Amino acid sequence: MAWLFLFPDLSMAFYLAGPRIGAIAYNTAHTTIIPFAVLGAGVYLDQGLMISIALIHIAHIGFDRMLGFGLKYGTAFGDTHLGRVGRPPDPEA
Repeated sequence: MAWLFLFPDLSMAFYLAGPRIGAIAYNTAHTTIIPFAVLGAGVYLDQGLMISIALIHIAHIGFDRMLGFGLKYGTAFGDTHLGRVGRPPDPEA
């Protein structure tokens, strides 16, 4: 199940349809609402597989944030709510 860790990144394929559609797909796959809903349902239904998948998804989102990959703006893939991806650090900060 280790491959599931990278599964949300398949949403980047939607950038082939343009930056706006790509950002919508990427942001949908990288928000915590869906995995927390699946986690809650898994706990309620006592389904270990659902719980495992939700926790892997939540870990992926946290790992992305830790690396500086935030939710995307519709302008370009590198424009995120955490700043521009790939921008050199500001020496005055």
